[in-house]
Amino acid sequence: MILEWCSDSMAVPAAVAHGGAGPGPPRQRNVETAIARAANILEAGGSAVEAAVEACVILEDDPVFNAGTGAVYRTDGSVLLDASLHTSDGRMGFVIAMRDTPNPIRVAADLLDEEINGLAGDGARVWADSKGHLKAAVEGRPPRVGAGDTVGIITRDSTGALACATSTGGTSYRPAGRVGDVPLPGSGFWADHNLAVAATGVGEAITRSLLSYKVHDKIISTESTIESAMQWGINELIDDGVSVGLISLALEGEGAGHSNTEMPWAAWMGESP
Repeated sequence: MILEWCSDSMAVPAAVAHGGAGPGPPRQRNVETAIARAANILEAGGSAVEAAVEACVILEDDPVFNAGTGAVYRTDGSVLLDASLHTSDGRMGFVIAMRDTPNPIRVAADLLDEEINGLAGDGARVWADSKGHLKAAVEGRPPRVGAGDTVGIITRDSTGALACATSTGGTSYRPAGRVGDVPLPGSGFWADHNLAVAATGVGEAITRSLLSYKVHDKIISTESTIESAMQWGINELIDDGVSVGLISLALEGEGAGHSNTEMPWAAWMGESP
C-alpha cells in the first residue's frame, strides 16, 4: 500500500539499483559498489538527487556496463549516450544521443532546474559545454548480441524525497539515430511523491508498453504491492521472450527488483531514526 507522505515525518533512506536485464558479464558486485556509494551519501544526510547521480556515475565509469565509458558502438561506429533523472517533486531532465560525454547523468541533473526538460544530439553537447561539463571521447566497446547491461538507480533520502536515474549507451547493432526507453518519460522511468520505477531491457518493448508509468499506476491505483505490480507489468505488457526488468522504490520499505531474465540488482535501507 502506498501512503501519502507527511512533511513532519522522517523517512528511512534507501536505494535500489540494477545492472541491466539480459545476459552479460558478471556485474553483481559492481552494482553493489554503486549502492554503497548511494548509502554513504544518504547516511551523511545527502539528498536523493545527489545519491542517485553519484551512484549512477559509478556505474557510468565502470566499463562493464553499457553506459558512459562502456557504451556500445552504434552501427556507424559512433558512441552515443542517453540518460535521465526524475524527482518526486516533479522535476525532470534527460539527454539523448550525446557524443563525448562520459557522464551524461550529470548533464541530465543540470536540466532539473531549467525551463526545458530534455536535449538531444549536438545541441545537448553544446549546452553541456556552456555548463562546464567534461567533454572527452568515450572509449566504448564492441556490440554484443543479446547483452543487457544498462544501469539505473532509485534513491530515497531522509526527507522522503525520491530520485530516479538511468543511463545507457543504447543497444548493440542499432543505427546512430535510434532512441530507446531510457530518456523517454513513462517508458524507462517514472517518479512522483509516492513511488519511483525504472525499467531496463529491450527498449522498444518498454517504450511501446509505457512500462514504468503503467507499473507505477498499477501500484497507486490498485494498491498492489511493488513486487506483484512489477511481475504484472512484465507478464502482461511484455511479449514472451523479450528481456525486461524493473526496479521500484516507494516512500516506505526497501526497494525491489523483478525481471524475466538475468538482472543483477541490489538494495539498501538505513536504520529507522
